[in-house]
Amino acid sequence: MAHRPVTTESAPVRWLLIGLAVIVLSLFLLLPLIAVFVEAFRRGWDVVVASMSEDAALSAIKMTLLAAGISVPLNTTFGIAAAWLITKFRFRGRSFLITLIDLPFAVSPVIAGLVFVLLFGAKGWFGPWLMEHDLQIIFALPGIVLATVFVTFPFVARELIPLMESQGSDQEEAAVTLGASGWQIFRRVTIPNIKWGLLYGVLLCNARAMGEFGAVSVVSGHTRGKTNTLPLHVEILYNEYQFSAAFACAALLALLALVTLGLKTAVEHFTGHSAKGRH
Repeated sequence: MAHRPVTTESAPVRWLLIGLAVIVLSLFLLLPLIAVFVEAFRRGWDVVVASMSEDAALSAIKMTLLAAGISVPLNTTFGIAAAWLITKFRFRGRSFLITLIDLPFAVSPVIAGLVFVLLFGAKGWFGPWLMEHDLQIIFALPGIVLATVFVTFPFVARELIPLMESQGSDQEEAAVTLGASGWQIFRRVTIPNIKWGLLYGVLLCNARAMGEFGAVSVVSGHTRGKTNTLPLHVEILYNEYQFSAAFACAALLALLALVTLGLKTAVEHFTGHSAKGRH
């Protein structure tokens, strides 16, 4: 069956719009990305390897992976639980809960970081108690994880909520009538139905976690070799006019983003094929 065009514009108008879109995307996305890699490798591969092998760079990479490795599983667990609660039950405060999930999209990451400093800093609300018990959150890994969790927790939930709402509860209800327990329903019915959407949300969450700058910058203290993540390390190198090292680290971040984009495209591809197969 032939597909009808969704618009009635002439071919020149369509090509003009396509051309404008390509030009805008090239200027604002493709060209800066190419420039990062060109600058990173301008002085050769040896400079890139040396820049990535420094103790400060390795510490920044480790801190970035730690923050993402802790925050992404936490947000995945929260996202699944929140999506299950919102889509399978009707209760007072449901709309308010959805609004809270969207809150990090509306609040500046810098403000989020300042809130954590206000709560857990040395002069914050809980600061004296933390000092008495020799606990440190701000300017340490826990603060970085808290800030990363805050700015990234909507991604998994926001991907799953519309997906689970569109699927309805018919399959779960049928499983209940057949005597399945709650865990069996979740493991054998719910998870298989949302696996691609879940993976998609996890990829987006991970990409944001590794690239987060604003909130982490406030709570980290910018201690080189201790609390710097890779984006913060890039900023310090650039401010110190170590351009080759800065672009080398930036290229690593860009490469991670491209890998995430590739995985995201693959998920969309398999999701599309799965949807066609069901029909």
